[in-house]
Amino acid sequence: MRTKLAIFVASTVGLLAAVPVVAHHSFAAEFDANQPIKLTGAVTKIEWMNPHTYFYIDVKDEKSGKVENWGLEMGSPNGLMRQGWTRNSMKIGDVVTVEGSRAKDGSLIGNARSVMMQNGQKLFAASSQTQQQ
Repeated sequence: MRTKLAIFVASTVGLLAAVPVVAHHSFAAEFDANQPIKLTGAVTKIEWMNPHTYFYIDVKDEKSGKVENWGLEMGSPNGLMRQGWTRNSMKIGDVVTVEGSRAKDGSLIGNARSVMMQNGQKLFAASSQTQQQ
């Protein structure tokens, strides 16, 4: 009985320890610096959490006229606060312009480098992209 409990506890601790490692990734693993994006749209959702903050905007495709919901990754909440962000910097419904890089798989996901707020303020997104990429 004790052996089964010890195995269960060790397995659970091992799985919990592995989750942050799996969830975090480098810029180059998911995004392509050679596929720059510049998107303007209304904010539909904000996820202010570690290890990355995400927000979503509705963007009208210029060719088809169809509205697409893009997911945009930024740095950690702590990194964003060092760049001048607060949890109230961006609100649902705000129209923002985002510059960054597209996901390698061509999905509607991007890594934000900077965000131009509705009031004209430009905030940097604490991106994991480096200048070498």
